[in-house]
Amino acid sequence: MKKQFGNLLSAISVAGLLASATVSVNAAQPADTPEIRAAAQNAVTSGDHLAVAKSYEDMATQLQAKAQEQQALLEQYQNKSYMYGRQAQDLQSHAEALARKYEATASATMKEAALHRQIAGKLESNPVVSDAQKLNIVSGSYQSNTTIR
Repeated sequence: MKKQFGNLLSAISVAGLLASATVSVNAAQPADTPEIRAAAQNAVTSGDHLAVAKSYEDMATQLQAKAQEQQALLEQYQNKSYMYGRQAQDLQSHAEALARKYEATASATMKEAALHRQIAGKLESNPVVSDAQKLNIVSGSYQSNTTIR
């Protein structure tokens, strides 16, 4: 009876671990979604870049939370390894690797957010085009106020 309960508990733990690991992240690249990528490519004003930076910061916060979850799982696997039998080492290694990946991706994502904040700051301190020109650029019909003779 105890052995069946232990097997059931380890099966549930593994299923939870696999469910949390379904998100594929690349540690070398910042995490982003198609929406964030499109917003970053279309960012023209300082407000646009600040919005992109906020999106990246929110994503980094989510990744850091996932890393903390994996750290908590790792501690559980280390402290109660007798409950997981032969799978304990594998579960520990997997949780540790995921925590490292989430941390690295969160770090890269925060760097991307800092870059967009820096661009926004430069646009605010050195406006290159007027507000009317910005609106025309965004709408796709750029018109200059100067005439050529």
